[in-house]
Amino acid sequence: MKILVVEDDKYVAKVVSLILAHQNYVPEIAYDGEEAWEFIKIFDYDLILLDITLPKLDGISLCRQIRSNNLQIPIMLLTARNCPHEKAVALDAGADDYMVKPFDEEELTARIRALLRRGKIKSLPILEYGYLQLDPRRYEVTYKKQLISLTPKEYALLELFLRNTHRIFSCTMILEHLWSYEDAPTEEAVRTHIKGLRMKLRKAGAPSKTIETVYGIGYRLNPIFKSTG
Repeated sequence: MKILVVEDDKYVAKVVSLILAHQNYVPEIAYDGEEAWEFIKIFDYDLILLDITLPKLDGISLCRQIRSNNLQIPIMLLTARNCPHEKAVALDAGADDYMVKPFDEEELTARIRALLRRGKIKSLPILEYGYLQLDPRRYEVTYKKQLISLTPKEYALLELFLRNTHRIFSCTMILEHLWSYEDAPTEEAVRTHIKGLRMKLRKAGAPSKTIETVYGIGYRLNPIFKSTG
């Protein structure tokens, strides 16, 4: 899952990004409100961690702008001030949660999980494609109820396909969804992850072409196996 960290303090932004990466999320960083808005218009994010005090466009204004454009991305506002009035203003602007810095790492990650459950994960508790199932609440993948052990990137790759069963993803699109700008690998790395995921699905008994190559375009879930598995 991809999370946008909007924080002008580069040290804090880096620390939060490391915490998120350790939890197998894909963090992206914007250092001011205007840059964040440009990112939000282009990319799909599962959650936004938004500092209130930002250059160019403050966090409260950006939060209102996001909601006025009918975007329902979960938003957690971060601030250095423990002010009840500011908290009320933030929630009225459309924020889903609010944390005061410095924050506890365990509490931050627990609140992120809670927001994600209330968002996309709540509406899609289990993703299914034939006999293939992905349970986002437990981070588990099974085929005919047999557990499949995946790396974090293989899991994220399969989740991307299962949430977009009718789409074809090029290597470039996969890189944009699953990696941040700073650590994006080459397209060859994407093909390596696809190969590894295919091998593990095949070992579990799934058809060899569950993930289909559309030559010259990219990859998708093979529609033949949606009903039959």
